[in-house]
Amino acid sequence: MNPTAPNLPAIPGHGHVTFLGAGPGDPGLLTLRAVEALARADVLVAEEDVLGVVRSHARGDVSTPQLTVVDEASTAAGIPAIRDAANLVMEAARSGRRVVRAIAGDPGLDGWAGEEMLACAAEGIPFEVVPGVATAVGVPAYAGVPLRDAQGADVRFIDARTASGRCWSEVGASDATAVVTTTLDTVSAAAGELVSAGRKPDTPMTVTVAGTTTRQRTWSATLGTVAQVLKQAKVLPSPDGHQPVIAVVGERSSAAQRDQLAWFESKPLFGWRVLVPRTKEQSASLSDQLRSYGAVPHEVPTIAVEPPRTPQQMERAVKGLVTGRYEWIAFTSVNAVKAVREKFEEYGLDARAFAGIKVAAVGEQTAASLVEFGVKPDLVPSGEQSAAGLLEDWPPYDPVFDPIDRVFLPRADIATETLVAGLIELGWEVDDVTAYRTVRASPPPADTREAIKGGGFDAVLFTSSSTVRNLVGIAGKPHNVTVIACIGPATAKTAEEHGLRVDVLSPEPSVNRLAEALAEFGAARRDAAREAGETPCRPSERRPGGRRRRTT
Repeated sequence: MNPTAPNLPAIPGHGHVTFLGAGPGDPGLLTLRAVEALARADVLVAEEDVLGVVRSHARGDVSTPQLTVVDEASTAAGIPAIRDAANLVMEAARSGRRVVRAIAGDPGLDGWAGEEMLACAAEGIPFEVVPGVATAVGVPAYAGVPLRDAQGADVRFIDARTASGRCWSEVGASDATAVVTTTLDTVSAAAGELVSAGRKPDTPMTVTVAGTTTRQRTWSATLGTVAQVLKQAKVLPSPDGHQPVIAVVGERSSAAQRDQLAWFESKPLFGWRVLVPRTKEQSASLSDQLRSYGAVPHEVPTIAVEPPRTPQQMERAVKGLVTGRYEWIAFTSVNAVKAVREKFEEYGLDARAFAGIKVAAVGEQTAASLVEFGVKPDLVPSGEQSAAGLLEDWPPYDPVFDPIDRVFLPRADIATETLVAGLIELGWEVDDVTAYRTVRASPPPADTREAIKGGGFDAVLFTSSSTVRNLVGIAGKPHNVTVIACIGPATAKTAEEHGLRVDVLSPEPSVNRLAEALAEFGAARRDAAREAGETPCRPSERRPGGRRRRTT
């Protein structure tokens, strides 16, 4: 039993409120307890940016009432606006619903959740607090700035928006590490307050914006040079000057140390916008891998999967599986597994229908989808994950050991004949059945098409020749600054035929290796820039106006 799980409401007719810390921006920093609470929520109350972090963990039918901005003048000035969150929380709780009030960072250190908690207590509404990673702690960790070391040190947290003169004086007169919450256009003023209070102008300082997200940027400076550093970086002046930042002041934020500890921003594809043109079902695992390299994947379906025009052939083959017509069934894609699984469900069958039949999968992803279905494949290529690799390991037909000589091959309507020909050569009879059709998907939104053609993407991953043809057909040709990565020679040839320069070629026909190859390319590109004394930048920043349009 989870001792922190919320009990049923203590008072009949009243709901329950969870004040939940959503962390500083990275969805991966949500706690397990936070995910539990979100899954139970009837109502989710959060600011828009926080909602994007937590929404995916809530039920599909959860209510997400929009917060109303009351103080528009404060919003225009970059000051957190007064909102009616408390009213929304109380109204939902009074109606007996389970409410999650999600707050950026930690409820106890960030935001103003205390008043909402007091309101619940006054009406006897049960509530709990789920702590989160505080912004002032999480952002320095992602920026490579440890706040303490083995020698220990005082750490002072300052909110520049509400800090009193006494607060500045106390911190300025000490040697404590100061973590200052401020905004981009007021960070220089905060530095000036510390210098006036006694800190030396050459005290190291880091400034981080959009911390823990793939938009994070950190600048190393000193209290005396921070204004000049931000100006030289063309960060200020800027209409985005109201953005919140975390500044760390003290020896632990020295540039030399941060260069060694900046693990997040040094990821090989950090901040790269990578286009993933695949079917929606196939892109999830690849996108997760790209995120682990610091990239921002943008999934654009270029292929839609539809049932075959005439289903009779597929229906006969599935019935043949049950009646013992086949010795083997070979799956050449995740979509083939999905098509057979849907037919099984249509007939009221499940994975037990594969009993006595040998199952082959063309690669690890196809094998994983079979395991999810409840089927462990008997054969997966030990080498190349392709039809050729499958044939290398496929046993020849032996009438002594194989009572049946027939193979069921469910596949796409545009698949090649390589596997069929190879199986026949090995002595097998093959029922080559169209299990699904691949058609060109609808064009993506206009802003995505503009980004593709205008160089807004840093890289695009092509996993087949059809993804090349279809992407160009529905969205246009990627800009010449965009890095083109292809899964194999055939895909690369198609890309070149469409006038694209291929920069990355996967050493193996595997989407995982393709993503790895792109990451290796990104790391080599970054290292080359540093060796040349240049500041590493993303490919999209090389296009005309690219750097000026960069978001922070």
